[in-house]
Amino acid sequence: MDSTVRGTVEMTAAMVILGTIGWFVVMSGEPIMDVVFWRCAFGAITLLIICAALGLLRGRLSLRIVAISALGGAAIVVNWLLLFSSFSRASISIATAVYNTQPFMLVGFGSLFFSERLTLTKLAWLGIAFAGLLLIVQGSPDAGSDAGPNTGNFGTDYFIGIAMALGAAFFWAVAAIVTKKLKGTPPHLIALIQVCVGVVILAPFANLSHLPADVWNWSMLATLGVVHTGLMYILMYGAIQKLPTYLQGSLSFIYPVVAILVDVVAFGHRLHPAQIVGGAAILVAAAGMNLGWTLWKSKTPAESTQAIK
Repeated sequence: MDSTVRGTVEMTAAMVILGTIGWFVVMSGEPIMDVVFWRCAFGAITLLIICAALGLLRGRLSLRIVAISALGGAAIVVNWLLLFSSFSRASISIATAVYNTQPFMLVGFGSLFFSERLTLTKLAWLGIAFAGLLLIVQGSPDAGSDAGPNTGNFGTDYFIGIAMALGAAFFWAVAAIVTKKLKGTPPHLIALIQVCVGVVILAPFANLSHLPADVWNWSMLATLGVVHTGLMYILMYGAIQKLPTYLQGSLSFIYPVVAILVDVVAFGHRLHPAQIVGGAAILVAAAGMNLGWTLWKSKTPAESTQAIK
């Protein structure tokens, strides 16, 4: 199989898996703190086996790698806590759409800390995403009040859920910026350290004295760790090594589409028209930012010269 085709299959599978994560979180029936703890625990076991099999544990670790990975791991843990908590307040669809403001958080960090230039095109995409966010926020909070277990009590909870999804995007961007400092370090190893940090951070707060009651709960939690963490990392990082950046960016938008479909099919959640437009605006703007789309045709040198005359 051609490497690009294989990478496309791997990236597609990874994004489909990621898009179903909300369903497993909701159906686990466990407190969010416990869900994230067990995701980290099962993920750590899975990634430890993978890293050992790939020989990544021999002579790879240094204090610098562990320290930077641990900092990113703390951000990832907060990211998961906020995102998973937002599902029950704003719905999986809305939370996922808002969460996809991540590229704009990265652009902001790049401008603040790395003196990266904010172009007019980037500002335009940012404006479109912000307009989409306003449409979502101003959408009727009772949207999908008959939608089932993941919709929560709308009103104040709805806006808290949106704020949580924005916070999750912020901490994802923090983790991404931190991870940039580890260029050349195997990503599976970084992920292993991050989930191990999650286990350590969350252990004092997880309700370990009352473990999940039945096989169903355990199967949901184990799937989040083994499939949505271990397997997803393998597929995604394998695809990244094989695909050009533009194709990676394109395929990454399978994730929010699948998440919204899961919300509709599994929980019957229906978005109001304004929320649909707002979510679409965020996703299109994020795609434009990731893929380098332009909103206007740039002038050729000849045209610029004529304009000056």
